[in-house]
Amino acid sequence: MSTPCRHAIRAARALRSIPTRVAPHPSQPCLRAARPPPPASQTRAFSHTTPRPKLKTIDQIRARNRGGPFNLTAAIFFIAAGGGLYAYFTYEKERMARKRIAEQTKGIGKPKVGGPFELVDQDGRPFGSADMEGKYALVYFGFSHCPDICPDELDKMALMYDKVVAASGNILLPIMITCDPARDNPAVLKEYLKEFHPQFIGLTGEYDKIKDVCKKYRVYFSTPQTVKEGQDYLVDHSIYFYLMDPEGDFVEAIGRNFTADQAAKVINDHVKDWDKPLKKETRWE
Repeated sequence: MSTPCRHAIRAARALRSIPTRVAPHPSQPCLRAARPPPPASQTRAFSHTTPRPKLKTIDQIRARNRGGPFNLTAAIFFIAAGGGLYAYFTYEKERMARKRIAEQTKGIGKPKVGGPFELVDQDGRPFGSADMEGKYALVYFGFSHCPDICPDELDKMALMYDKVVAASGNILLPIMITCDPARDNPAVLKEYLKEFHPQFIGLTGEYDKIKDVCKKYRVYFSTPQTVKEGQDYLVDHSIYFYLMDPEGDFVEAIGRNFTADQAAKVINDHVKDWDKPLKKETRWE
């Protein structure tokens, strides 16, 4: 048998060995036929929210997208939250700055500014550093014969005192210590200070005691060396208000550049920051 015939016979045998598919009977369902959808009671919804109505017109689509996720209510809430956070962090920043000032001015063992003293007030009664404990004290150094600076500063001190009392209560002692004890005796101070405020406390004493207090408060003062008895003269001195806390520690110096409103705010802010008992233990030992 020729070679082409043999190949033809092999191809015919191979075709007969391939299984043929039988079409399913009409009565027998096909496994790949589409199954009917399950009843609605057996389906599981992915969300329990109310479905949004179908938008049919361009106007409806524009109306829905006009507000978007950032509407007026969200804008008001965002601005209010931002303003609140800004106010909070600004307040905390100022509070920490005041705290640093108060901590830096305190000495270790010996105070940097301030210290124990014993003088007499405008009524001739003893008044010392212990009498300042329990309240804030605003201490000013001046003299009754000062022509302009001291009156201006004492007027400001009166305004500061009233503003602090109105905001924080009776927690401040307004004190003036004379730099001119030779002329400022208790009677002179009493007559002088009543022109400014009835709550002012005037302190005087012997020259050495006044000099010692000025040294402790880092106050410069100078009187002319060649002064005859009865001769008028001026006293050169530092011009600051010294704020002392209820424990007798120096807090802050308030200069002439402060207005009464600004100075009162400084004092009230320090008062708000105070979180210790007002009763003070022994400190000067």
